[in-house]
Amino acid sequence: MSRFRSESRRVSIAGAMALGLVLTGCSGGGGGAGGGGSDTLVAYTGQSGDYQINFNPYSPTVIDGPGTIFEPLFFYNIARKEQPKPRLGTAFSWNKEGTELSISLRSDAKWSDGQQFTADDVVFTLDMIRKNPGMNGAGYNGTAKAVDATHVKITFDKPSFSDGPQILGKSWIVPKHIWSKKAKPAEDVVKEPVGTGPFKLAEFKPQAFTLEANEDYYGGAPALKKVRFVALSGNQSAADALKAGQIDWFTGPVPDIQNVEKNYPGYKAITVPMNQMALFTCSSTELGCSGPQTDPAVRKAIYYALDRTQLNALAFENTASEISPGFALPERDKAVVSSKLTDRTAPMNPSTDKADDLLKSAGYAKGSDGIYAKDGKKLALTVKVVSGWTDYITAVNTMAEQLKKAGIKLTAQQVSWNEWSDARGRGQYQLLIDSLNQGPAPDPYYLYSYFFSSKTTAPVGETANPNFARFKNAEVDDALNALKAIDPQDTAARQPYYDTVQAEIEKSMPYIPVLTGGTTSEYNARKFTGWPSEDNLYAFPAVWGRPDYSQIYMTLKPAK
Repeated sequence: MSRFRSESRRVSIAGAMALGLVLTGCSGGGGGAGGGGSDTLVAYTGQSGDYQINFNPYSPTVIDGPGTIFEPLFFYNIARKEQPKPRLGTAFSWNKEGTELSISLRSDAKWSDGQQFTADDVVFTLDMIRKNPGMNGAGYNGTAKAVDATHVKITFDKPSFSDGPQILGKSWIVPKHIWSKKAKPAEDVVKEPVGTGPFKLAEFKPQAFTLEANEDYYGGAPALKKVRFVALSGNQSAADALKAGQIDWFTGPVPDIQNVEKNYPGYKAITVPMNQMALFTCSSTELGCSGPQTDPAVRKAIYYALDRTQLNALAFENTASEISPGFALPERDKAVVSSKLTDRTAPMNPSTDKADDLLKSAGYAKGSDGIYAKDGKKLALTVKVVSGWTDYITAVNTMAEQLKKAGIKLTAQQVSWNEWSDARGRGQYQLLIDSLNQGPAPDPYYLYSYFFSSKTTAPVGETANPNFARFKNAEVDDALNALKAIDPQDTAARQPYYDTVQAEIEKSMPYIPVLTGGTTSEYNARKFTGWPSEDNLYAFPAVWGRPDYSQIYMTLKPAK
């Protein structure tokens, strides 16, 4: 542990120096903590290494745009249950069968190049999503038509109530007059984004890029005039930059996280349990995965061999919490956590006996070195982790020690975010550490439809989005189709299908549950007012949360 901290510290010095150069060269004038003017917010999203330009909101390697430049029709707050807020849409309704969704649109929105936003843009966007599997992360298959300039009707072959929040809250509307000319919209990196949102791209450089307020925004220009996203070497350099008052918002771990206000004068912190940390596995031999992790017995042995209590203490400063192997949030979704699960929540303490039994039953035998082997091949696995993500690196190093006791060799491979993201999308990994993110509404259906549907995966070598584990299960697909057709208010009718999904997920375990991450953000309360709080969680407060962060940017005001 101490050796790791020392190495991170050496890297962070270079990162902090680079940040100083970035801030000096692009600060825009003014003083105050954060390194920019009083109306400029400096954000760090965890980017390790230079940015690669990509403002395509449908790309798995997008660096920004969803919510800030390209807008959804409505904003759904995943942090608490409340009515969606209008963005480009003003109202919506379903027919009683759930086969028609009618949407009313704003008449006063314009694209940042001055052209009028209309229903044709919405129809074009939805058609584009349907025609391009790589952009269709939720399996949208409706048919959209413009009734007139401010009204759209979407029809479905089957009842599709559960499609509503995804279409309304996570479809980033793009301009037809520009995107209709793109031959391969799923692959275009959109170097000059044109959107309707509250911000526009002002400048891009590999070390930092800047958004500026859209002064013609229909909702009024934001009081926050600029947002600058900087690239650093990782979490430790972010903590150093916070200490120096050089960045204003960071979502991630800092030393002694319980005492942020004392250690970082002018800053405050907020922690919200939301994203579920897991070891992603390339799980399907049918889709081209290879390696020991394709065996469910190996995946479940890892699951039982983990000491989650130790992981929480060493890697996450005890900010994480229990996770369910069925991937419904134990607190928010406790009403639907299935009674059919073997474990309602993953064991916090290891069970090497269960891990041993699983491996022996699968034909593995321990060698003289204490590592299991089968057919002459050792049970050795590589985990990809982003360089600079100190909490995840610590977690993987700790797991390696834990799994060694269970006869499994685990090796961490630190790579750049770009390499990690590309490997994740193409399935070119054995294991990697990441989180399963929630959907557009506080309902586990969306996480299931993203990460466990066969519609959102692809063979190894092709880009999956976002079923990166290459999981395919006919029972899960059938249950998801059934859930899609049931009114979300009818919880009794939905539960049997939740039971099926959770039981099958636990049985196969393509994503090995680690812990529910306590998402902690440190933010500059001295420089800006209007941040979300426990009493006013108007948006999920994560610097990488899209489109949640755009709601926050529109709410913040420079402190007087």
